[in-house]
Amino acid sequence: MKPTKEYKGRSTIRMYNTDCMDLLNSGKQWDLAIVDPPYGIGEDGGNNHTRGKLAVSKNYKAYSGGDLEPPNPKIFDLIHINSNNQILWGANHYIDNMPFNVSSPCWLVWDKDNGKTDFADCELAWTSFDSAVRKYKYKWQGMLQENMKNKQVRVHPNEKPIQLYKWLLTNYAKEGHTILDTHGGSMSIAIACWDLGFDLDIVELDKDYFNDAVKRFEQNISQTQLF
Repeated sequence: MKPTKEYKGRSTIRMYNTDCMDLLNSGKQWDLAIVDPPYGIGEDGGNNHTRGKLAVSKNYKAYSGGDLEPPNPKIFDLIHINSNNQILWGANHYIDNMPFNVSSPCWLVWDKDNGKTDFADCELAWTSFDSAVRKYKYKWQGMLQENMKNKQVRVHPNEKPIQLYKWLLTNYAKEGHTILDTHGGSMSIAIACWDLGFDLDIVELDKDYFNDAVKRFEQNISQTQLF
């Protein structure tokens, strides 16, 4: 399957602007899937501007597919079949849609160090790893971020910090591992994989968000090459 965009450096990043089922049915295998799918809780970006209390939140467009329902269980089944290990963000919202054994001692907790918003204080990720629960604290409160000197310009309503993905890759991937992301969104993970040297296949269905994420990724490459 030919990627929409492909970048080669310390690693190879393949980006696909398509339905993730196309890639999942391609016969490829990956070492680790790190996936942040829609949770089915209605947070597709359309109402993001109403959420902040300290400042006016950014107004995003609702993305393709929306967030009224979690992904089809078949997607989780194929992710499980086609990858050796999995990290699935938001699984506490859609765990009944996961068609395999969901017992896990290793849930991950991202403490967003939230203030006066009605967003959740933490996000949870189910993992297939046989280790202890781990927590990562990184402030992510609208205009306030953990690293204000190198503030991440957000391009997606459900965007996660690049540093969060670097923490995941450092702790749960090994050198030479191939990574899969079926719901790319802002593609923060693509920047993390590029910087740390992991090959990645990443899919984003929405054309506008795909293009925005590609632009941000290419800007990161340019800045990296400068230094």
